[in-house]
Amino acid sequence: MLIIILRRLLQAVMVLLFVALISFLIFRFVGNPVESLLGQEATVAQRAALENALGLNDPIYEQYANFVWRALQFDFGNSYRGALPVAELIALRLPATLELAITSAIFAVIFGVITGIYTAINRGSMMTNFILSTSLVGVSLPTFLIGVLLIWLFSVELNWLPSFGRGEVVDLGWWTTGYLTVSGLKSLILPSITLGLYQMTLIMRLTRAEMLEVLRQDYIRLAVALGQSKRQVYFFHALPNILIPVITITGLQLGSVIAFAIITETVFQWPGVGLLFINAVYFVDIPVMSAYLLLVGFAFVVINLVVDLLYLLIDPRLRDGQLRKEV
Repeated sequence: MLIIILRRLLQAVMVLLFVALISFLIFRFVGNPVESLLGQEATVAQRAALENALGLNDPIYEQYANFVWRALQFDFGNSYRGALPVAELIALRLPATLELAITSAIFAVIFGVITGIYTAINRGSMMTNFILSTSLVGVSLPTFLIGVLLIWLFSVELNWLPSFGRGEVVDLGWWTTGYLTVSGLKSLILPSITLGLYQMTLIMRLTRAEMLEVLRQDYIRLAVALGQSKRQVYFFHALPNILIPVITITGLQLGSVIAFAIITETVFQWPGVGLLFINAVYFVDIPVMSAYLLLVGFAFVVINLVVDLLYLLIDPRLRDGQLRKEV
């Protein structure tokens, strides 16, 4: 078991180093940091002094090693636009993005699994047909269009929910949260639904397909023949056997929630890291762009690592098979 965990950790480190390499190449070869910091009127001596200060004259491998070492210390340099530390900008906006991503993920997982199980158990019912028909909206429509439609309906026509911003937040010193205020919770509803609807639809359809497949197995028929209740059959026999593919898709989708929060944050003017990245692209703020790439890569790697470890906890057969390979 320990060998398997160490192998997964090593794979995660290798992926992060590769992501750091791509981020470094963007940082080093996209745009000119000297031009961005000094402008075109700087003298040759000023340019040479800044290049030495930034280490641009060092060998590439040494620059990459320094970049990784600074990234491990959460040091990505200063923003070209505001001359503020990139780590400070990210730390200021990260709570908004994480709260949006967490809320969207909870919405997608809970409603996706529940509706997937319901539509599998109640095949052919009117409610099942309605859910399956409306779920096509989450797959077919692009995220920005769903956001605009929700704003038009609930903000413009009904005037129930705010159309932009994060609302009132509570500063806890090390974190700012909107969970503790009414306006903060209201502001979370529309962007969370917009961001999580596509993931919810995928999880629902996968859960339904896996549940239908499991319910046709012989051990399920045996459990029914032995007189076990429907609740026992569905939730104690069928549900555990569909968790591995559901967890796989759920883990991948949770990573994409953070990566694709850019669109939702832009539509709702949500003050998160995604909106910061959009502004960085507009102003060619390379340090912010490379830091965002590292952040998203780190999120994907961590989530996939957790998913791999959950496999071993849920299904002992995988753990035993891996151990036999090691022997």
